Amino acid sequence: MTIERQILSGVPTEDDLGFEVSLRPKTLDEYIGQEKVVEKMRLFIRAASERGEALDHVLLFGPPGLGKTTLAHIVAHEMGAPMGATSGPVLERPGDLAAILTNLEAGQVQFIDEIHRLGPTVEEILYPALEDFHLDIVLGQGPAARTMKIDLPRFTLIGATTRAGLITAPLRARFGIVHRLDFYQPEHLAQIIHRSARLLGVTVDAPGAFEIAKRSRGTPRVANRLLRRVRDFAQIHTDDRIDHDSAQRALEMLEVDEFGFDEVDRKILGTLIEHYQGGPAGIQALAAAVGEDRGTLEDLYEPYLIQEGFLQRTPRGRVATFRAYEHLGVQPPPGTAGRLF
Repeated sequence: MTIERQILSGVPTEDDLGFEVSLRPKTLDEYIGQEKVVEKMRLFIRAASERGEALDHVLLFGPPGLGKTTLAHIVAHEMGAPMGATSGPVLERPGDLAAILTNLEAGQVQFIDEIHRLGPTVEEILYPALEDFHLDIVLGQGPAARTMKIDLPRFTLIGATTRAGLITAPLRARFGIVHRLDFYQPEHLAQIIHRSARLLGVTVDAPGAFEIAKRSRGTPRVANRLLRRVRDFAQIHTDDRIDHDSAQRALEMLEVDEFGFDEVDRKILGTLIEHYQGGPAGIQALAAAVGEDRGTLEDLYEPYLIQEGFLQRTPRGRVATFRAYEHLGVQPPPGTAGRLF
């Protein structure tokens, strides 16, 4: 991944981890955006708290960088419960998951990131734990093998994934609360930037915050990352003050255009238009043409391009829209106006 791609990717880097903890909101009142999700979670948390019960299991899905991990921490804080965190790839064997579950406290929130990457044998251990709050452990092998049942305290599992379609139906059915997190509007991202700037001790005016927000690909993690880079520029050129001009100059230096596109986004659209006459083109062929793997295109690039109306996903393949032609300054072929939008 290039430096430019790291700046605009919703996937966290090592540099993001400690930085994000200092900016992470602690309560639902501090959480900006995703109003419908927040409203529903506030109701569910209050109802569970009043009954003195653990919250139902929660599945959060959506593109990376939208706040799934942050929302999990907030749920634990609002419930007044301890929280444990792990990820699907780390849980390689059933014993790895069993060790975590048998050490849970009553009411604890257990967060599993990338839950779609759990192996089948690990996932089977999870089913009775989520549904009946017990583990079925097999002791021994062959004819002498026997099953031991271990009761678990009632807990809340929060699973997060960027690939909801890869979660098996039996696992998905065991989540009582399922929410999709969508890309943010620039107005909400501007609020996040103002809040982060205050915590960082940076002065940013409204036009400067909005300029960063509209180039952040609808993603809070990207907005905070761009804020840090614009802060560096402002420190040298404008006495630490971020206004519209300094934000624009810094982002142009980073080669981030007004839609938050970098070279790879433009290459995807340009390849579709120049090599495939706008499409349709199969995802595998498109990935090979732009030099990226299929999963990277589907996870990091396509969701935002589709959300913003530059790309269509059809049964026959990917199609560039009229907006893509317009953005690249290319005239659509004759007779295509009816199928482009």
